[in-house]
Amino acid sequence: MSPELDARSSPQILAYYAYKATKAVEFYRPVMYLYFLSQGLSFAQIAILESLYNLTTVFGEVPTGYVGDRIGRRNSLLVGTGLISGTLVAIGFAGSFAALAILYVCWSMGYNFRSGSEDAWLYDALTDERSGDEFARVRGRGESVALLVGVGASIIGGYLGGVDLSYPFFVAAGVTSLGLFVLLAVDESETYERTRADRLGFGETLGIVRKTASKREIRSFVLYYFVLFSAVSYLVFIFLQPVFEAVIPQYGVSERQIEPLLGWFYAAISLVAAGLSYNAGWIVERVGLRRWFVVIPLALGASLAAMYVVPLLAIPVLLFARSVGETTRTLAGQYVNDRIESLGRATVLSAMAMVSGLTVVPFQLGGGALSDAASPLLTLGVAGGVLFAGSLAILAWEMPVRTPASSDNAVE
Repeated sequence: MSPELDARSSPQILAYYAYKATKAVEFYRPVMYLYFLSQGLSFAQIAILESLYNLTTVFGEVPTGYVGDRIGRRNSLLVGTGLISGTLVAIGFAGSFAALAILYVCWSMGYNFRSGSEDAWLYDALTDERSGDEFARVRGRGESVALLVGVGASIIGGYLGGVDLSYPFFVAAGVTSLGLFVLLAVDESETYERTRADRLGFGETLGIVRKTASKREIRSFVLYYFVLFSAVSYLVFIFLQPVFEAVIPQYGVSERQIEPLLGWFYAAISLVAAGLSYNAGWIVERVGLRRWFVVIPLALGASLAAMYVVPLLAIPVLLFARSVGETTRTLAGQYVNDRIESLGRATVLSAMAMVSGLTVVPFQLGGGALSDAASPLLTLGVAGGVLFAGSLAILAWEMPVRTPASSDNAVE
C-alpha cells in the first residue's frame, strides 16, 4: 500500500509524501466532537463553531490563495502548518465556547493557507517533470500515506481519548509541526517561478477566477461537487460520532467501550480510504471520472436516507461515506487542475474551496438545529435525501463532468 518511491520520484514528490504523513488529523478525529460535548457545548453550538470555520474559509480563501500565489506555494504551506499546530495545542487547553470560537477562526485560517497551495504545489511540481496528468495518481498515493498513518493514529487517539479527551489534540500538534521541517527541506517548483505569479495583481487574479468559473466544463461541476456533495459530506463528518454513539449500543457494546471503538472505526475508515486513494490513478483510467461522479453522490445520498429508516445500517453507511470522501476530493482536484493554468492556480483552487465553505454554512446551522430538536440520525437522513434529489436535478440540467474528446476513452 505504500507509494512507489522509485528512481523517477523527484525530491519534491518524496517531500510531498512525507508532508502528507504529518497531517495527523486522525489522532483527534475519533473523539473531536465528544470532546466538545464534554465541555458542555450543545449540537447547535458545535454547528456554530463549524459555521465560523466555514465563514472564515469564505472570507479568507481567496486572499490566502492570492498570498500563496505571491509568496510561493511552499511558504504558504509553512504559514498554514504553523497556525494549525499552535491552534491544536490551544484547543486542548480551551474550556469555553468563546475560546473555541476564536480558535476555530485561527484553525480555519491555517487550512486556508494550505488548501489551494497544497494542490497547486503538487501540480506544478509534476509539471516540472512534464507529468501533470499524474496528479490523481500521486495525490492519491500521498493521501494513502496520510490515511495509513491515520490508521495507527486513530487507534492511539481513541485510547488517549479514553484517558483524557484533550490528549489527542496535543499529540496531533506535535506530529503536524514535523511538516514544517519537511517543507523547509524543499524549494519552490520551477513552473511556479516561471509564471512570475509574485507580480500578479489582485484584480488580475480575480479576473482569472471569473474566467475559470465561467467555463462550461467547470460551472456545473462546482455546483455538483463543491456545493452539494461537499456540504452533505461535511454533515457526515460532524455527526458521525454522535450517530455512532447512539447506534453502537444496539450491537451490544457497553458505554465504556465507545471511545476505543471509535478509534478502531476511524482506523477502518482510513484503511479503506487509503486503498481507494492509492488507486486513484486506476479509477481515472478504468472507472472514469464521469462514472465516479455520477454514481458516488447518488449512492451516498440513497445510503444516508436508508440509514435513518434502518439505523443498524449506520455503521457500514458511515464507513462508506467517510471512505470515499478523500478519493472524490483527489479526483475533483485532477478534473479542475487539468482545466486551469498555473498562473493564479492557488487562488482559483482556493476560490473553489470558498464556494464550498459558503454553501455548507446553512447546512451546518440547519443540521445543528434539527439534531437538537430531533436527532443527528434524522439530520443525516434528510441530508441524504437532499443529495440524492439535488444530484438528479443537476444531472438532468447538465452533465457536470466534461472531458476533452481526445481523452474520452480514458476517462468516460
